[in-house]
Amino acid sequence: MKSMKLYRVSSLLMGLLFAYSASVQLDDHDWYFWLPLYVCAGFVNLVQGISLTPRWRFAAKLGLGLGLCLLMKVVAEDIVYGLAGFWSMDLSERVVREKIGSGLVVVSMFLQLKALDSSSYKNGKRRMQISTCVQCGMILLAGVAYGLPFVFFVVQRGQMKFDL
Repeated sequence: MKSMKLYRVSSLLMGLLFAYSASVQLDDHDWYFWLPLYVCAGFVNLVQGISLTPRWRFAAKLGLGLGLCLLMKVVAEDIVYGLAGFWSMDLSERVVREKIGSGLVVVSMFLQLKALDSSSYKNGKRRMQISTCVQCGMILLAGVAYGLPFVFFVVQRGQMKFDL
């Protein structure tokens, strides 16, 4: 049951991160791609962190689809224009931040859908049991999502580059 609490906390943390990511998209030149992605992912994670409910399965599938499309867009852009390299983790580059952001959404939505699939009803009541693999995945995802910017901005004292 303790890991279930960690799963919920991780979902809430991811929801807050995606909500913040959505809030900073309005000054981006292609905000109309990224704002819906982060709003959808933030909403699903916040709702699932509060109460695991299959009601929002469509939103999780939508977030997964949008995330996959934008991940392919950013990877293609990176390859075609040779901007940062596929395996680059240099957060000063816009394409790397977008690649990581869309990747986080894809993994998060996949884990949320798996959590919905693994929980079930018994005697008319929702049984809150999520597989250990999904719980650990969500905890690791939150750790990576918060750890990367911390290492880049605090430890390495990196600066972001902005495309004009």
